[in-house]
Amino acid sequence: MTTVKGEVPVGSAEAPGRVDGRTARAERTRAAIVEAHLALISEGDLRPTGERIAERAGISLRTLWTNFKDMETLFEASGEELLRQQDAAYRPISPALLLAKRVDAYCRQRARLLQLIAPSARAAQMREPVSQQLRRNRLKHVDRVRDEVEQLFATELEQAGAGRDQLVNALVATSMWPNWSLLRDGLGLGVDQARAVMTRTVAALLSEPAAR
Repeated sequence: MTTVKGEVPVGSAEAPGRVDGRTARAERTRAAIVEAHLALISEGDLRPTGERIAERAGISLRTLWTNFKDMETLFEASGEELLRQQDAAYRPISPALLLAKRVDAYCRQRARLLQLIAPSARAAQMREPVSQQLRRNRLKHVDRVRDEVEQLFATELEQAGAGRDQLVNALVATSMWPNWSLLRDGLGLGVDQARAVMTRTVAALLSEPAAR
């Protein structure tokens, strides 16, 4: 294989710059598709078709399915982007705070994050029964809330003794989208009213946990 100073060896498959450029373009295209998918959902199109997603992203339908082999792989990428957005919006709460302050801060943050994912959560509810990926996405959210509950309320959970796991499950269930959806969509409560109900429930669950 011959080489010329300052150039890529003759016979190499791809020049590094060309490969890097192609990779960057592919990443931008995938990001545009995910952005289009989430944007359509946020505007009320809870079941956007490939055609509508491609049109919104400014690409061909063929390009869409070249980057994502099916809706399941797109659900996975969109789910990861939602988690990234939640991470960016998340603010740590100190476990050293008094219980009342921890509960208040936790429920305020949960309300804010649940509102952030509300359109996508509503869309996922429609398709989750036939989508394994959407169920996996949901479990990632459950695991994150469980981890936060166990860290933030570690003292109270330790006092719960044998009822610890039950208390964790109750706190997680209270903090997740289905409960928030019931408060907001089912009961028609505003954000502040729904958050107040969540705060009251979490506080009640954590009061005298050893007695449960």
